[in-house]
Amino acid sequence: MHFPTDLNLLWDSSRKCLDIIDALRKEINLPGWRKIKHIRKIIKSIFRATSHQVFKGKKEEHKKQSVKIYLQQTEALVQRCHALLSNDAVLGSSPTMLVALVDLQRYKDYAVKMIDLTRRRLLKDEVIPAAEKIYSIFEPHTEWITKGKMNKKAELGHLLLITTDQYQFIADYKVMEGEKDPSQIPSLIQRIQQKFKDQEIYSHSFDKGFYSKDNLHALQQSGIQEVIMPKKGKLNKEERQRESAKQFKGLRYAHSAVESNINMLEHHGLNRCADKGLHGYKRYVGLSILAYNLHILGNCLIAQEKQKEENRLKKQDRQYRQAA
Repeated sequence: MHFPTDLNLLWDSSRKCLDIIDALRKEINLPGWRKIKHIRKIIKSIFRATSHQVFKGKKEEHKKQSVKIYLQQTEALVQRCHALLSNDAVLGSSPTMLVALVDLQRYKDYAVKMIDLTRRRLLKDEVIPAAEKIYSIFEPHTEWITKGKMNKKAELGHLLLITTDQYQFIADYKVMEGEKDPSQIPSLIQRIQQKFKDQEIYSHSFDKGFYSKDNLHALQQSGIQEVIMPKKGKLNKEERQRESAKQFKGLRYAHSAVESNINMLEHHGLNRCADKGLHGYKRYVGLSILAYNLHILGNCLIAQEKQKEENRLKKQDRQYRQAA
């Protein structure tokens, strides 16, 4: 699976700047942009050559030289966009053009950001902190979930926390924004207690990624009889005894059903979000979970009808035998 890099995102931001300027040229006279198609062709050609050199080239000096040429071209485009945005005659245009100029400013800022990241990472060999990285200029809220290592696909989006009941219905879910599994336990306990006020929860199981002493203690104090939360790392005698208990093992094995639930969610629309923006992303998740629960409900109703039909046939068979 292809995943975005600084080079790709720099080309995307440059391409969008050129798209907006090309659209503006149809509305007003923009001197100096007569050869915009040639500019696009040059930058795209250099981008492709640079990508090939960076990912497949063998000599480090050739890689850096190619990156320098790419940055020179994109910096020149950014300077021209800045000059256009500073033009009072253009800024005094119609509301439609002002909207286009706002978009141009946004993509120009992304280009400046990606030029800086590309220079630091590929020319100065810096390690870019995760907080500074951008994975999509069109959906800035996007996070990197997995990096494609150990035979796993590279995945972009947001982590999704789901809680299923014994009948495989999803009883609770949350789209996590820049959060990790261990931090979810306190809020999850509150939501579960609020949704199931008058019901006693016998067991609640988690994988090792949620473990911490505080989380385990909080769950045990919440009124849940059996808390299945395996510990990461080496176990002491007490922990080994707790996790080797027959009840603990049985409930832990049952937890593996969550993997099939996740696979079903992917088949109900969550393999790729077709909506825009973070609000649209969350709405899409909610609709996918609704579709999943309706599917489970449909399976239950079909199973009930099948059982009724089997019982009817058995009764009919007994009556036939008695009559014979």
